[in-house]
Amino acid sequence: MLTNAPRGTKDILPAAVGEWTYVESKIRDLCRRYGYEEIRTPLFEHTELFHRGIGEGTDVVDKEMYTFTDRGGRSITLRPENTASAVRAYLQNKLYGDNSLVKLFYIGSMFRYDRPQAGRMREFHQFGIEALGEENPAVDAEVIMLAVDFLQSLGLKNLELSLNSVGCPKCRPIYRKMLQDYFRDKLDDLCDDCKDRFERSPLRILDCKVDADKPFMKDAPAITDCLCDECKEHFETVQAYLKEAGVAFTLDSRLVRGLDYYTKTAFEIKYPPLGAQSAVAGGGRYDGLVEEIGGKPTPAVGFATGLERVLLALEKQNLLPDVKKTTDVFVVALGDAAKQPAFALLTQLRRAGLTAGMDYAGRSMKAQMKQANKAGARFALIIGEDEVKESCAMLKNMETSEQQKVPFPTIIEKLYAEVNG
Repeated sequence: MLTNAPRGTKDILPAAVGEWTYVESKIRDLCRRYGYEEIRTPLFEHTELFHRGIGEGTDVVDKEMYTFTDRGGRSITLRPENTASAVRAYLQNKLYGDNSLVKLFYIGSMFRYDRPQAGRMREFHQFGIEALGEENPAVDAEVIMLAVDFLQSLGLKNLELSLNSVGCPKCRPIYRKMLQDYFRDKLDDLCDDCKDRFERSPLRILDCKVDADKPFMKDAPAITDCLCDECKEHFETVQAYLKEAGVAFTLDSRLVRGLDYYTKTAFEIKYPPLGAQSAVAGGGRYDGLVEEIGGKPTPAVGFATGLERVLLALEKQNLLPDVKKTTDVFVVALGDAAKQPAFALLTQLRRAGLTAGMDYAGRSMKAQMKQANKAGARFALIIGEDEVKESCAMLKNMETSEQQKVPFPTIIEKLYAEVNG
């Protein structure tokens, strides 16, 4: 049926937009204070970007991407995440020019073919940040702090921050072999996806939701036992920074990220009241991604959070603001002679910076006043044929019902003072 949105998508209607702009205003204010600048990347990219950046064998690439061939025969994919796109923009536009730390944030739509459920849609919205060009563990801590501060600024409490290190190309192959040795005689007990992951990406077996509760999972080797000296020192320093800043966390040796580009620090923030879908933010370090996409070796770290999931958490805890529709003034035109002068006045009000509306259907005064109330108008400006002859209007305070006659030349000044007084 053409009047239904595609499954997994939804309209954000005017009544709900205020909730989104509230969250987005929190994001922009926080990122400004942390020194992150906004970037907006295309909704689609060449498919190869995600194959190389996210990694073959990941669920995202193998099962969830919206990929199509355009009229020029090119393989194009709607972005399933934005880190690869941000890195592509970083390289293409030479944002690395002076070799300083580049701090970016984004808000936008992502697309994954997945089973729609609470807080998870096929078109979903993410807020994320990327810090490129610095390997210091303090940047990892800053990124984690920003994620925590964002969620706390919305009123969410009892957040659970989990940390792990997923190693680097020096130490992860050792861990990979340990996992394969451990799971080899348990392959028959693994789900089909994990059987496939065994050769291609055994770390992802630890992140499997199907096999998570099987008894043998809790005894799987921990990557922290295999970290090289560099990764171990980096991880310990990140923890030290967070402790000094008063941020509580737990270590979770089973925490891995679902994308290939992560190295060293990995983290996840959960909001337990959401139940099974409690993860509200996650990220980590991805020092190999810039080089994988075609740039020079460049350290980087970031995170992303799904805004649908965040809004669901706010709704469950009654933390969404009561966003009421308001209008400064509603112009009420009575009779044909008043319509054009009223419209001219409406234009002047808007150009003066006031929010203003009027009725265009020629309704009765009672109906127009009802419309003014529906619009949340603080004042009504009533103009009839007599007012036109006298070059004035009747100004009514909608809260107190007080009325006063105001000459046309002083209406703007008078209303502006009333609204802002």
